[in-house]
Amino acid sequence: MNSSIFVVMGVSGCGKSTVGARLAAALGFPFLEGDSLHSARNVASMAAGFPLSDEDREGWLRTLAEHIADARAAGRGLVVSCSALKRAYRDILREGASDLHFVHLHGDHALLEARMAARTGHYMPLSLLGSQLATLETPGADEDAQQYDMAMETDAIVTRVMAHWPATRLLLKQ
Repeated sequence: MNSSIFVVMGVSGCGKSTVGARLAAALGFPFLEGDSLHSARNVASMAAGFPLSDEDREGWLRTLAEHIADARAAGRGLVVSCSALKRAYRDILREGASDLHFVHLHGDHALLEARMAARTGHYMPLSLLGSQLATLETPGADEDAQQYDMAMETDAIVTRVMAHWPATRLLLKQ
């Protein structure tokens, strides 16, 4: 049984949810939309145009880490979408499972703006993109992270993710 756990990360508008859901489907894993676990207070704050502080994010990140730990304890694979903007945030997620695979989606600022402006029904306003970009710490070489340009086709990203990590290669042959 494959129990790899992936965190699809990046700033708002990069495609975390789309890529995460497609990767989960390709792997036959559950998908956890990280944004769905934000507190009502956090959502209201972001919707009002206020960026979250480290303290605001901590409870949310710990909740995600608990879901990750539950999947690890059950021997289940999982794909999570989470901005995971700072190494410290990723460290909290790794408390759930130390061997997380990070899929960092990044791209052109203008494309991020266009995607955010075009989406409907999401609480994250375009005005917070700058603070997210300023907060983002690109994963280090020691973090088991791969970076993909968000302008790539979703299926191409998923195929490359699955080809990169050895535990998923067996799934490609089935």
